[in-house]
Amino acid sequence: MSTAEATVVSYSDQAPKKALAEVSQSASKTVTKPPDDKFHQLQAQLANRWRSIDTFDCSPRQILVVPSLSLDQAELMKIEGVHHYEERLLFALIRLRNPETRLIYVTSQPLHPSIVDYYLELLPGIPSSHARDRLDLFSTYDSSLRPLTQKILDRPRLIQRIKAKIKPDEAYMTCYNSTELERDLALALEVPMLAVDPNLLYWGTKGGSRQIFAECDLPLPDGSQLTHSAAELAEFTAALWERQPTLRRIVIKLNEGFSGEGNALFSLEGLAAVAPGKASHDQRVAAIQAAWPDLRFQCHTETWASFEKKIGELGAIAEAFIEGDLKYSPSVQGRVNPNGEVEILSTHDQVLGGPDGQIFLGCTFPADDAYRMALQDMGRKVGENLAAKGALERYSVDFIAVHQPEVADQPWQLHAIEINLRKGGTTHPFMALKLLTNGTYSLEDGKFYTKKGQAKYYRASDNLQKDAYKGLLPNDLMDIIMGEQLHFNSIDGVGVVFHLMGCLSEYGKLGLTCIGNTLSEAEAIYEQVVATLDRATAAG
Repeated sequence: MSTAEATVVSYSDQAPKKALAEVSQSASKTVTKPPDDKFHQLQAQLANRWRSIDTFDCSPRQILVVPSLSLDQAELMKIEGVHHYEERLLFALIRLRNPETRLIYVTSQPLHPSIVDYYLELLPGIPSSHARDRLDLFSTYDSSLRPLTQKILDRPRLIQRIKAKIKPDEAYMTCYNSTELERDLALALEVPMLAVDPNLLYWGTKGGSRQIFAECDLPLPDGSQLTHSAAELAEFTAALWERQPTLRRIVIKLNEGFSGEGNALFSLEGLAAVAPGKASHDQRVAAIQAAWPDLRFQCHTETWASFEKKIGELGAIAEAFIEGDLKYSPSVQGRVNPNGEVEILSTHDQVLGGPDGQIFLGCTFPADDAYRMALQDMGRKVGENLAAKGALERYSVDFIAVHQPEVADQPWQLHAIEINLRKGGTTHPFMALKLLTNGTYSLEDGKFYTKKGQAKYYRASDNLQKDAYKGLLPNDLMDIIMGEQLHFNSIDGVGVVFHLMGCLSEYGKLGLTCIGNTLSEAEAIYEQVVATLDRATAAG
C-alpha cells in the first residue's frame, strides 16, 4: 500500500443506533469465581515489583513465565504444532539484561538446548553465560492436550521446586493469557500475576468487544448479541440481514475463537428467495437455519456438527462482513500497566490467509501511514475504557481498513472488529525487535527507532510451513541461514530472528521476524529466507 495517499481517515458510519443499544445493554453471562481478597492483595503488590522493559532494573527480581495457552483446547488443536507455541514467550529473556533478575520459564516438554542458547546469544551487551546462570527451566514432561497451567497445578512437587527459586516479596508471574487456572497458580505460589483478572475476561470476547466499542463510540460492523443457541443465532442473523438488506455475506464468530480459526462465513447469495422484502421474517429464519451446514469454515477440519456444539459451549455472534476491493486488517497493541496507566506499544498490518482471509498468518510493522495515528487514538480509547473496568496488562484491538477512493479527503474507513486481552501473534515479533535493538516506540509518528535514531521495520510470521522443511533440526536451520548470511547482524541492525523452532522437524513449520531499515527491505529478507530454505530442502 502506498503511504503517499492522503492520511485523513474516515471513522465509518456507526452501526444502527438500535443495534448499538442492544450491544450496550448486553452483559456477560460467563460464570466466574467471586472476588478473592487474597488474590487482590497480591495484585496490589505489582506496582512495586514491575518495571518497564525500557528501565534498567538493578533490584533483585524473579519473574515466572508460564506460556500456557489456556484457551479452548478444541479450537487450539486446529493449529498444527500448537504445543510448541509455548516457545513464543522466549523473547521474555530480554529481562535477563537486568543483572539482578532471575527468570523461571516453564514448558510442557523440555526445550531443545540449542533453542535456549539461540535466544541467550541474542541478548545485546550481556554475556550469555551470565544470563544463563539466572535462567531456570522447568518442564512438566506432559504432552497431553491440557493447558500447561493445569499441568503445573497437578504437580505439587513441581510447584514447590518453583517456589524454592523465588522470594515472595520480589517475584511476579507473567503468562500468555489469564484464566482461573493462572489465578489459582498465582495463589498457590503466593505471587502477583501480571495479567488481567479472570473476572474481566468477558471484555476480551466477541460480545464484550462490541460492547466496549459502543461505549467508546468507535465504528464497528453491525452485528448481533451473544447467543449459545444455533436457533437464536438464526433469529439474530435474520434481523441483521433485515437491518442491512444489501449484505452479501455475514461472519459467524465463536465468542472465544483463536487467530480467526473460530470464524465461519455465511453467504446470502443462495437465499435470494427469502431476502428482506421477498419473504416473512419467520421464513427467513427457517431458511437460514436450514443453510447452517453450508457455512464456509476457515478451518478445514471443522464441520457444522462440531461448530454447532461449540456455539452451545462458547457462544457465537453474527456480524456483517466488511466488503471492499482494497482492504487491510490493521491492529493496535497497548497495555494497562500496574500503575493504571495506558500505554500504546505498537501498530501492525496483519497478514491474513485461509479460505476467506480470516486466519492470522503474520504481520508487518508498523501499520500504514494512512491510518496509523488513528489506530493509536482509538486504541487508547479502548485502553482507557479497559483501565476504568480494572483491566491490566496487554490488549490489542483488531480493525478492518477499507479504501474508499471516491472520497478524496477521507480515503480509508476503519471498523473495529475485536479486542484480545492477552499476548498475541504481534507480541513476540515486537519483543524480538526490542531484544535485538534496545530501541523505543515513538508515539509521535508510530515508528520504532534505535538509540541512533534509525527507524526499523519488520515482516513477521508464525506460519512459514512446507512439507519439504520437515526433518530439519534447529541446528540445520542455523547452518542454512548462516551460510547465506541472513542471521540478524547486530552491526547493521538487519536480518532474521526465528521462533517456533520446535515445530520445524515434525511439522515443517517455522516462525520468523525479518528486520530491515525499510519495510521493503524487511519483505525482501523474508523472501530471501524462504528462497534459501526452499533451495536447501529441494533435494529432500
